[in-house]
Amino acid sequence: MTLKADDVRSIAHLARLHIDDDSVDRYVDDLSSILTLVDQMNQIDSSGVKPLANPLDASQRLRADEVTEGDQREKFQAIAPDVADGLYRVPRVIE
Repeated sequence: MTLKADDVRSIAHLARLHIDDDSVDRYVDDLSSILTLVDQMNQIDSSGVKPLANPLDASQRLRADEVTEGDQREKFQAIAPDVADGLYRVPRVIE
């Protein structure tokens, strides 16, 4: 697919981008080559190819889900500026 200078200006306007008139031709060439590549990729038969989440075929080592720190609620609420019934109180921000 080949773009024209007016197409690039229109796309830039819709995207709210400023492109200098001197740069329009370069953008036409770059975007046209990208669209040509995408067009070539769409023509490839990939019906027998399974999608990949990771090309390295590796699995992550996961650590056990264990508690590593004890309950320190009383300690933290003791230094809090305002606590009521075990909850932290904050100033009202919406009237």
